[in-house]
Amino acid sequence: MTKAHLPRAADLRRPAEWPTLLMLGATYGLWGLATVWVAAWSVPLAIVLAALAGAQHSSLSHEALHGHPTRSPFLNALLVFPALSLVVPYLRFRDTHLAHHCDETLTDPYDDPETNYLDPKVWAGLPKWRQSVCRFNNTLAGRLLIGPVLGQISFMQADWKLIRSGDRRVLLGWVLHIPAAAIVVLWVATVATLPIWAWLLSVYVSLSLLKLRTYLEHHAHDRSSARTAIVEDRGLFALLFLHNNLHVVHHAHPGVPWYALPGLYRDRREDYLATNEGYRYGTYGEIARRFLFRAKDPVPHPLYRDGQQG
Repeated sequence: MTKAHLPRAADLRRPAEWPTLLMLGATYGLWGLATVWVAAWSVPLAIVLAALAGAQHSSLSHEALHGHPTRSPFLNALLVFPALSLVVPYLRFRDTHLAHHCDETLTDPYDDPETNYLDPKVWAGLPKWRQSVCRFNNTLAGRLLIGPVLGQISFMQADWKLIRSGDRRVLLGWVLHIPAAAIVVLWVATVATLPIWAWLLSVYVSLSLLKLRTYLEHHAHDRSSARTAIVEDRGLFALLFLHNNLHVVHHAHPGVPWYALPGLYRDRREDYLATNEGYRYGTYGEIARRFLFRAKDPVPHPLYRDGQQG
């Protein structure tokens, strides 16, 4: 698909992005109800609802860093300021995700901050137990069960190295995260009826739900345009992920709001599938059936040679 065929993001924005604002209100409302009212009579249901709200909040944070629902980056950040995900600073999410949007480096073990591939030389030097953990993490079951903790450890280790090297922006991201997380912790400690252990479990489940979305968004390919997936799911997960399951559409139009993505895909479906060479799945149920206990990819990048993707 050539750039001449791509609509401008401004043409697909509304003067007031009410769908996003309404979703923000519904997300905070659901989380509040789950942690206070629902938890008073059903802790398991409260965990599920709080986890859904936490995952939805992450999807809305993704919208915010891409310039929605307002034209003010500060106001967008303020709208998603309470850290319902608890462990991911918004500024760090913003910086790493925007770096990820360089399609030429997608899946690169070093230049793509969101990749799960390793440099083959690094892989060869890992002890066998770590290789086994990484292989399990490349199954869907592994990504859901241990993916959040593995990803958090890796993320925090990398940020700690940057902070020690003097990167003030990374430090700022974590400093700003303190009050964002404190708001949520204070609510749980003083207002919520949901037990702390149940709240922490809901946070973990919300991170697992996000791992479902990111599990196969990208794969190694010698053409950068063919590295990004489409999942044509139209159910709960599509809404939970704010249509980011139509991932190749999002990468082609990163400034387009979530509610415009399905229309773009519907109108140009064959073009997008030609662009990514048919890297497509029908539903997340199909993905679970195929990859629940089978890795979709090797851990070492299959095309990485001599410091670059082949």
